[in-house]
Amino acid sequence: MKEATMTAPPILAYGPPVSLALANRLAAAAEAHARARGWPMVIAVCDPGGHLVCLQRMDDAALGSVEVAQRKASTAALFKRSTRGFEETLASGGATLRLLSMHNAILMDGGMPLLHEGKVIGAIGVSGMHPSQDGEVAEAGARALAGWMGATP
Repeated sequence: MKEATMTAPPILAYGPPVSLALANRLAAAAEAHARARGWPMVIAVCDPGGHLVCLQRMDDAALGSVEVAQRKASTAALFKRSTRGFEETLASGGATLRLLSMHNAILMDGGMPLLHEGKVIGAIGVSGMHPSQDGEVAEAGARALAGWMGATP
């Protein structure tokens, strides 16, 4: 039986932190996506160190989603990858003690790193609906960054 080979993800560097102005624009793009679908969400944007830059809680979003959105953003920034990957690993039975013992990490979809010029400048985390819906809204916010590539992070 041939053993599957895994390719390592590229090593990403951290860049200058996302600015408040840009964080607000990305959160607004994510909110517009959620609002168009009638999904009350909490949207958090953090810097590369996982520290909160901005937070938006839509009306009727679950109060518990505030902390979850922040932790999803922090997890994506600190580990430089989407939290969806952690969820997929768990779902496939790949849960390891190391993965399960990650302190304060959220291992479900809804966190996306923000990349500018190949560097992590922060992350966006979304909570409020099913994790796949949270992930869809986080992706909408992260994709908006591409529209502002000329913007200073």
